[in-house]
Amino acid sequence: LDRPDRLVFDLDPDPAVPWNAVVRAAQRVRGILAGQGLTSFVKTTGGKGLHVVTPVQRRRGWPEAKQFCRGVAQAMVAESPQHYTATSSKAARGGKIFIDYLRNDRGATSVAAFSTRARRGAPVSVPLSWDELDAGLRSDHYTVANLSSRLDALEADPWEGFGGLRQTIPALS
Repeated sequence: LDRPDRLVFDLDPDPAVPWNAVVRAAQRVRGILAGQGLTSFVKTTGGKGLHVVTPVQRRRGWPEAKQFCRGVAQAMVAESPQHYTATSSKAARGGKIFIDYLRNDRGATSVAAFSTRARRGAPVSVPLSWDELDAGLRSDHYTVANLSSRLDALEADPWEGFGGLRQTIPALS
């Protein structure tokens, strides 16, 4: 428990942000992580946003994980301050996507894959392949009513290889 085994970037959009901007944000996080040699995965939250999740070996502690994730979030804000914020205050989020790196601290939580949310329609947080992520698939698309159809139709695990990856949070400069 003293060392994380995954990094989570919670992309939390203001209600005014179009869904395709959330999809682009997830793809941008993926690109930044790939530039650091890290493979990432995506899932719906069952709410408004997406999670980009990166499995890591338990070599670095929570402070290093949080610092690395803060750096990714701040890089996105620096690139496009009109679209992103790394500040958790509601006042800073107007019309932007909050790149929530704060999930990467000991004791912090994020919704687990296949968890049902306590929201209208009972949406479920669902792992996706990157190819499935598009403007037509909202975060609350899968529910307790239609999840079994999705699972029956899958030809492969969208997160295949997740558990076998041996990657480490890059050294901080």
